[in-house]
Amino acid sequence: MTTAVETDFIEQALNASSRHLDWLESEAIHIMREVAAECANPALLFSGGKDSVVLLRIAEKAFRPGKFPFPLVHVDTGHNFPEVITFRDQRVAELGERLIVGSVEDSIRRGTVRLRNPLTDSRNAAQAVTLLETIATHQFDACIGGARRDEEKARAKERIFSFRDEFGQWNPKAQRPELWDLYNTRVHPGENMRVFPISNWTELDVWQYIGREKLALPPIYFAHQRDVIPRNGMLIPLTDLTPALEGEKVESQMVRFRTVGDISCTCPVASEASNVAAIIAETAITQITERGATRTDDQTSEASMEKRKKAGYF
Repeated sequence: MTTAVETDFIEQALNASSRHLDWLESEAIHIMREVAAECANPALLFSGGKDSVVLLRIAEKAFRPGKFPFPLVHVDTGHNFPEVITFRDQRVAELGERLIVGSVEDSIRRGTVRLRNPLTDSRNAAQAVTLLETIATHQFDACIGGARRDEEKARAKERIFSFRDEFGQWNPKAQRPELWDLYNTRVHPGENMRVFPISNWTELDVWQYIGREKLALPPIYFAHQRDVIPRNGMLIPLTDLTPALEGEKVESQMVRFRTVGDISCTCPVASEASNVAAIIAETAITQITERGATRTDDQTSEASMEKRKKAGYF
């Protein structure tokens, strides 16, 4: 049951100020063009998730009718939701752009990633190794991604142009000042930047922009029936990688995903929201961040994300 205040806030969210979204879009376009102008060999990370879908639209507005001045890159864990991979490939084909896929499975074969059980263990943290290998192979000096400051406190420490040293590591205490939209993009060989054009956006902004631009998304972002396992306050999707433990009960519920990633650590939330307007209404009044509600890898400790980022995670 929503309160009068919540109802009023939902109404405001559904009638989002076009000026507000225009400002965010304009800033993101400026940042993306800055990357193209200042960086020698950039790439845009595209997973098929909602934030990277928004980045593709920003890139279209920044560079069309010409081709993008960078390839698209995805680090595939091999344990991604098939609906998202299918959508990724369809969207790339529609755009006619080049997609480079870095495979965690290949890193396992090379021995640079070692898991106790490669068939079942989470590969989420291992993405950092594969991403660094992909950057080194193609000599990218900048990778554009869809991380936002409202997602998690470690990401709130990021600059828009986030410097990585020659080992691909991030030091939050050694980042460059960003004053008056001036960005220092200088890097030495082996160093690189991670660039976040929608860093200042919120989850609500993303959904309002998706609604305004009528952007297609993988179907798992919308409410659907799915077998889940209630565990530690989360809904674990029932899959071969995430089976029910002894004594656990499997339930069929209407759910949707707020964020998508490796199957082993990504959970849906209970929801009846089957369209963008309904998701905007839900998002407007939620008090839990999308990663806080749906990512088991962020629950191991308060510093989980920061530790992964320092090691090269996006």
